[in-house]
Amino acid sequence: MSLWPVVRFCLACLLGVVFTLIVGFALYIGRLPELQIWHTTPLDEEFTERADISTLTEYLDLEQRLFAQLDREIYQRTPPAGPTTLNRFQRDSLADPARWPRNWNRTFLLETRSPRAMVLLLHGLTDAPYSLRQMGERLHAAGATVLGLRIPGHGTAPSGLVSVSWQDMAAAVRIATAHLAAEGAGRPLYIVGYSNGAALAVHYALAALEEPTLPQVEKLVLISPEIGVAPAAALAIWQARLGDLLGIEKLQWNGVAALEYEPFKYGSFAVNGGVLSHEITAEIRRRVRSLAGSGALARMPRILSFSSLIDATVEAPDLVEHLYNQLPAGGHELVLFDVNRQAGIEHLLSWKPDRMIKALRAVEDRTYTLTVVTNRSADSSRIEARSWLPGEQESASIPLDLEWPESTYSLSHVALPFPPDDSIYGGYPGGPGSSVRLGNLALRGERGALVIGASTQLRLRWNPFYSWMEDRSVEFLQLD
Repeated sequence: MSLWPVVRFCLACLLGVVFTLIVGFALYIGRLPELQIWHTTPLDEEFTERADISTLTEYLDLEQRLFAQLDREIYQRTPPAGPTTLNRFQRDSLADPARWPRNWNRTFLLETRSPRAMVLLLHGLTDAPYSLRQMGERLHAAGATVLGLRIPGHGTAPSGLVSVSWQDMAAAVRIATAHLAAEGAGRPLYIVGYSNGAALAVHYALAALEEPTLPQVEKLVLISPEIGVAPAAALAIWQARLGDLLGIEKLQWNGVAALEYEPFKYGSFAVNGGVLSHEITAEIRRRVRSLAGSGALARMPRILSFSSLIDATVEAPDLVEHLYNQLPAGGHELVLFDVNRQAGIEHLLSWKPDRMIKALRAVEDRTYTLTVVTNRSADSSRIEARSWLPGEQESASIPLDLEWPESTYSLSHVALPFPPDDSIYGGYPGGPGSSVRLGNLALRGERGALVIGASTQLRLRWNPFYSWMEDRSVEFLQLD
C-alpha cells in the first residue's frame, strides 16, 4: 500500500494549519492600535549602564538633555491642545506634566542641612517619581534628605521602555546610593521602593552583601513589591524577538493606550517591560538562594513590606515564598492588606487565597512578624492591624481609626502609594481641580465606547489606609 496519500493528507493538514495561523496573525496585527510618535521615537539621551557617568550630577545633566530631546522630538511635533484635551504629550492639555508646579517625571532631591538619615525612593514600572512623592515629602519633613530617582526608561515617553534593561536601572540605583552615602557621611541609608522599584531595592541590598565596596543599606520599605511575576512574562522576549525579525513595531507592545491621559505614568506597556520584570525577579531569587546557602542572608537589611492580598500586577505569594520565608530572623515584617470581609463578595471573587495561605504555612518557625490589616469583625467596615510575632501562633490586635470606603472590596497593586487626598488619584482629592483627576473616575454609558476601559475605571487608585502605612514606615525608619 502506497504511503503517498497519507503523506499528502498530512501535508495538506499542515499547510491548512500554517495558513490559519498566518491569517490569524495578520488579523491580530491589523487590530492592534496604531502607534504614535511617543511610541516610535527613540530618545538616545537616556542613561544606560554603558554610559560614561558615575555621579548624580552627571546623571542629572544627562537627564536635562533627555528632557530637552523629549520636548524637541515629541512635544514640538504634536498639535496644540484644546480646552478639554487629555493627552500628556500635547502642551497645555489637562494631562500636561508642565501644569504642575514641579514636573514629577524628573528626579527630585529634598535636602536637609543636618539630616537624620538619607533615603532613596524608587518608583515602579511605567511610573515616575510622582508615585512616591507623598512619602518622600513626609520623610523629608521628619528630618531625612530624600532622593526620588527617575529610573531609566521612565518619565519621558513610552518608547523609553522598548530597549531599557534592568541592568540600566540597577546601574542608576548604584549612582544614587553612592551619592547619598557620600553626602550622608555615615548617616543611615534607607531605600523605599514601589513595585519594580522594590525589586531594584532588594536587588541592590543583595548585591551589597556580595560586594562590600557598595554603600550598605540599613533598612528597606517595600510597597507592592515585585518579587515574582506571572510565568507568561518569561515568554515576552519571544514576542519582542519576533517583532524585530519581522520588522513589525506593533509586536514590541503588549498594550497601546489610545490616549496617554496620565501625566506621570505611561498607559502603554512595552513587551520589554515584561522581559525585564521576569529577568530581575529571577535574578533576585537566584541571589536569595545563593546567599541563604552561604549564611550571608543573615546580614540582609531589615525589611518592612506592604502588599495587597489581591494583586493583578505581581504574584503576591512570591513575596512570601521567595523572600520572607528565606530570611533568617532579623526584625523583618510583612504587612498584608486583606479583602473587605464586610463586603461579602468572597463568592464572586475569581482570586483564591490558597497559594498565599500555603506560602505562609510553608515554614514551621516563621522568622518575621506577620501583620494583616483586616475588618474588626465580619459586620464592621472598621479595621484593625492583627500581628503575629516571629514563631508565635497567637496574635495581638490594634484597632485603627480607619475604615473601608463604601463599595470597595480590596486594595490594588497601584493603590498603595497614593493617599486619599492625592490630587490625581485620590478619592477625596485636594488642591486645584483644573487638571486630570482619576481617583473616582466611573463613567456610565454603553460598553466599548470609551478609550478608558471599564476595568481601568473600576480599579482602586488610592489607599484608604495610606496614613497608617506612612506612619508605620516613618516609625520603622526611626524618623517618628
